[in-house]
Amino acid sequence: QVQLLESGGGLVQAEGSLRLSCAASGRTFTNYALGWFRQAPGKERDFVAAISWDGGRAVYADSVKGRFTISRDNAKNTLYLQMNSLKPEDTASYYCAGSSVYISTYPGHYIYWGQGTQVTVSS
Repeated sequence: QVQLLESGGGLVQAEGSLRLSCAASGRTFTNYALGWFRQAPGKERDFVAAISWDGGRAVYADSVKGRFTISRDNAKNTLYLQMNSLKPEDTASYYCAGSSVYISTYPGHYIYWGQGTQVTVSS
């Protein structure tokens, strides 16, 4: 079992930045690929970014490519999402998740989920 706890959300103006963190505990952190997903009210949970267990590969949704950066520190059991040039359409609850697949954009491949942190971008 892996427990995931997100932090770092908040209210920011458009074009601002936020850094989300996801602290993991439980089973060996390095056994899992990790991802960020987001869900706005009334919408489905969407893929944002994912990183392989070794940090060697990262993938991004087209909507965040060039603005967001996913990274992980396996020594600290922590996943990060640096979000720059934020837009109002980035407003959502952001979730980190863990997968036994090397890397995936598909929510169904993720078996561990955090509770989410709210990001609100004002125009």
